Amino acid sequence: MAMEKTVRIINEEGFHARPAGVFVKKAAEFKSNIQVRANGMTKSAKSIMGLMSMGLEKDTELTIIADGEDAEKALESLVTLVNNKFTV
Repeated sequence: MAMEKTVRIINEEGFHARPAGVFVKKAAEFKSNIQVRANGMTKSAKSIMGLMSMGLEKDTELTIIADGEDAEKALESLVTLVNNKFTV
């Protein structure tokens, strides 16, 4: 069963190369299928090019969707990452 949570990007730079790289690396730790939905687009959370192509800026709301055996843990981890301004 898919789970999802919506978060707001709070870091000044938005979802540029460094935060996207950190996000993709964290998403890759999980077996679940994880996607990010924002601005009418849905992209794989494990694709840095896909995430960067979304052009997500500060204050953009995005929904993280996880489906799989570790979906709950993946969601919790990725939401925390966004809320901590992509610092690990």
